[in-house]
Order: sequence, then C-alpha cells, then structure tokens
Amino acid sequence: QVQLVESGGGLVQPGGSLRLSCAASGSIVSIMGWYRQAPGKQRELVATISSGGSTIYADSVKGRFTISRDNAKNTVYLQMSSLKPEDTALYYCYARSPPLGYWGQGTQVTVSS
Repeated sequence: QVQLVESGGGLVQPGGSLRLSCAASGSIVSIMGWYRQAPGKQRELVATISSGGSTIYADSVKGRFTISRDNAKNTVYLQMSSLKPEDTALYYCYARSPPLGYWGQGTQVTVSS
C-alpha cells in the first residue's frame, strides 16, 4: 500500500508560478508523476519521473513545468511556471509500486485574473 499526500495548489494569475508537492509513504515506489483533469475533460498526463530521474512531459507543458524528485523523502515536485488559464484543473499525484498504481486525492490549481 502507498499513501500519497499532495500540497501546493491554489489560485494564481496568468503568468504566475506554483509548486506542487506529493509525499509517498508505505511501499517503495518506482514511477511518480502528475496528471490533471479539467471539468468536462478526461484525466491527462502532465509529467512523470522514474526513480532514476528519467522524465516525460506532456507537449502542452514542456518548457513551462519541471518535475523533480527527492528519493530520500519519497517526494515528487512539480514546478509550474508561465501558467495559463488552460492549466486550470484538479492535479493528481500518481505513484507506481509494481504491479499497482496509486492516486492522491487531488489538489486544485486555478489560473485566473
């Protein structure tokens, strides 16, 4: 079992920045990452990072978001910059502890003036 605790969401103006954090406890995890779901849309990948540091980003966030990880703390971060209104969504932390995947409860990010 893996428990995920997210933090860092909130309201920010367009062009602003936010940092999300997600701490995992329980079993050892391999891949960690972030997904998001906007109202009326499907959940989509934002970024993932392996325990070795390999990253994958959605095209829509490349160059603006940076995912990082502290393996000692079992924590993943998402630094979001140059935020746009279309980044508004519920952001979910994801962790894989093979063969299972786990989801956080979600943290809201709203980009609005």
